[in-house]
Amino acid sequence: MQGKESTSRRFRFWRVPLFRLLAINLGIGIALAALVVGGLLAINPGGLRDLIFADSSPGTALGLLLFGFIVTFGSTAMGTAIMAMGQPQADGDKPPRGTPTLATQPIGRGAARAGARH
Repeated sequence: MQGKESTSRRFRFWRVPLFRLLAINLGIGIALAALVVGGLLAINPGGLRDLIFADSSPGTALGLLLFGFIVTFGSTAMGTAIMAMGQPQADGDKPPRGTPTLATQPIGRGAARAGARH
């Protein structure tokens, strides 16, 4: 019984929707980064593949290149998912707080004095 309880505690964080959203999008970013690095190695722009594999430790260069792309694409995918959370899901959905409107704001020298009088 003890083992089952510790396992359920260990995977409890997967039930949190925000964590799942971030983990899924991080995985998407990692997959995209691996595709880009693989594509760069396949295309060999400017002799990049030859330069990496001519080194005495190509794993270090590949690891650093992959890590940079993972940070870039992973954070982009996670940030995009967070920013898209507030958008309506379907075309028929209305914005949560009504229609946005613009408010006028006086500017210039007279605006500071006008604001002080109110």
